[in-house]
Amino acid sequence: MTAAIPLPRPAATELLTVERLSRVEDGERLHGLLWRAGEGWRMVSSAVLGGGIGTRTFVLNAQVAHGYRRTDPDRHLAELARAAGADGPGVGLMTAADVRAHGRARDGGVEAFATAGLGVRGWAASPVAGSDADARPGTVNIVVALPVALSDAALVNAVATATEAKVQALLDAGHDCSGTPTDAVCVAARSPLPGDEAHAFAGPRSLWGARLARAVHRAVRDAAPAGV
Repeated sequence: MTAAIPLPRPAATELLTVERLSRVEDGERLHGLLWRAGEGWRMVSSAVLGGGIGTRTFVLNAQVAHGYRRTDPDRHLAELARAAGADGPGVGLMTAADVRAHGRARDGGVEAFATAGLGVRGWAASPVAGSDADARPGTVNIVVALPVALSDAALVNAVATATEAKVQALLDAGHDCSGTPTDAVCVAARSPLPGDEAHAFAGPRSLWGARLARAVHRAVRDAAPAGV
């Protein structure tokens, strides 16, 4: 990627300082959002690059063409991250949506940004789902950062909470769906310092889970076009 353009500088207390990236691929101008998190973060993600739970140093949300047909998205995302100068292990998400139209929100120290492409939206439990057909990258992508440490179980709980908040936001925006077949999420929490005790809960009625849910809800609601 080339032409990294910092978005408006956030307040000093914000966690997610996101850069806007731009590149030309197959004659098409495409964009990306990059958070250079640096050291001291543990993340859980469903992303094709850097998925699972572990220490991560960046999160890239890259726009791809609507007719995306590469069969190695993890390698593609790694190439894009390297081209942007993102070092170390990181998380890479992709979407066909224009990531410049992202939503961003914060609540009680939790920050979230979301991009929403809803061209292939539907319900998770569907009688016609489960085929081997390729899923186009429509995609709702969510990235959340918390200023505290979470246990492994709480990280997984946070993913569930973020997903619930996403569905609530889509319904509030007038969409008759729970998301798209390729939605992805990344939750980042601080690595615990010596003597720290990681928070054990991140459900929607826990302190940090409630803040996460509200931040994700607003970010997705702002990113999602109004339904009809």
